[in-house]
This record gives sequence, C-alpha cells and structure tokens, in this order.
Amino acid sequence: MADETENETPETEASEAENVQAPEAEAQTPEPTEAATPEAETPETPAADTPEADDAPTTEAPETPEADAPAAETPEADAPEPDASAAPTASAALEPVEQLSPKERRRKARSTHSGEAGSTRSPEERHAERVTERRAKAVSRRARRLSERAKAAERRAAKPAAEPLAPVHAPVEGKRSVRQGIVVSDKADKTITVRIDFARRHRRYEKIVRSSSTLHAHDESNDAHEGDTVRVIESRPLSKNKRWKLVDVVERAR
Repeated sequence: MADETENETPETEASEAENVQAPEAEAQTPEPTEAATPEAETPETPAADTPEADDAPTTEAPETPEADAPAAETPEADAPEPDASAAPTASAALEPVEQLSPKERRRKARSTHSGEAGSTRSPEERHAERVTERRAKAVSRRARRLSERAKAAERRAAKPAAEPLAPVHAPVEGKRSVRQGIVVSDKADKTITVRIDFARRHRRYEKIVRSSSTLHAHDESNDAHEGDTVRVIESRPLSKNKRWKLVDVVERAR
C-alpha cells in the first residue's frame, strides 16, 4: 500500500496542481471590454487543451463566450442606438407649419402659462409698459397699412384703363314746335293770349271736327295786339303759365 501511494503521489500532485493553476489562469485572464472586437471576445484557456485537465474533474465555469461575455458585447449592442427624438424632428420639418390666427396664438399662449404671479410693479412701470406696447403696435399697424396701400396701387396699375361710359342723357336738343294763332288778349304786360284753332277729320265718321286751345306767350316789346295773327315757339318755363315766345306777327288786324 505504501508503494501504491508513493507511485500515485507524483501524478495526483501534478493533476491537482494543474487543476489549481487552471482556475487561477482563468481568473487572471482579463475580461473583454465593450470595445473589444468579436474575435477578442472568445477566451482561450490553455488548461482546457491538456489531457490532464480533461481527466480531472472540471470545476470552472463553462467556456462558452456567451456565458463569459455580457450580452451587450455583441456588435449590434456596441452600435449606438438611433435617437428616438431625431425621427419626429425630421418628420416635423417636412410637415407644413400650421398657420394660426392671432386669436388662436393668444389662446395657445394663455394655455401654456404656468399660472405663477408676476413681479409687483408700480403704476408708473405699468403705464410705461402700456405705452411701449402701444407704440410697437402702432409701428406694425402703420407698416401693414402701407404695404396694403402699395399692393392696392399695384393692382390698380395692373388693371387696364376703363373705357369712358356713354352719357345717359345725351346733350341733344330736340326740335321745338312752332304754332300759329290769333291773339285774343294783350292786356297783360309782355304777355299775349293766343288762340290756336285745330281742324281734324274724325277717324270713324270722317267728319271734320274743329277745336281750339289757348296759350300764353311772352312778348318782350308788346308788339302784338288783339286780332293779330302771330307765330309762337316753345321755350323754357317763363312763369306759371307761360311756355311760349312770340316769333313774329304774320298778319295785322284791320
């Protein structure tokens, strides 16, 4: 028995020494970092290739690179992840900006207000702020009005010249009628009363129907007298009843 133990002692001692050295070698091997390449991630231990290590009981951790290295060491994990906020920004840049009215902009600004009270200001400071705001608004309002006037002037200049409209009532003087009659009265000053006799045929009975009418005519020089045959012409209204003027005396009364 003593011989057997002596014979077995060198081999067992050598195997135990190798088993002890193998874990120490594995513990001393530096762990691969995240920046290491895929080839460097596979740990190689010389103790695993020796036949003595195969015969001895294995107490070390499995030699698979997946177990030794963390999952984040893969090339896919090493690559930086795309920023999730970058995609919405690019898509928002492509989308058209929503045009809001001034009322909608003010409402949106009020909705985003935190509700905190502002600093205390004196009446003079508030008045100065109001004056500054009014002046700024007046400047912007004047600029807008000037631009609108310029645009309106450009539109008017671009339009073709309008053709002149024909007058509704053309200044055409009609033919004034002239009548001949007998003076029946010259008592008024510069006025004579003339009787106009008409003779016409009746449309159904074909009988000659005689009628007369009187009118007042203006006689500037009182030339015509009662019984004279005169000729008168239309004129503008000279008085309440006078619408005619004396042209000449055709025949004097005897």
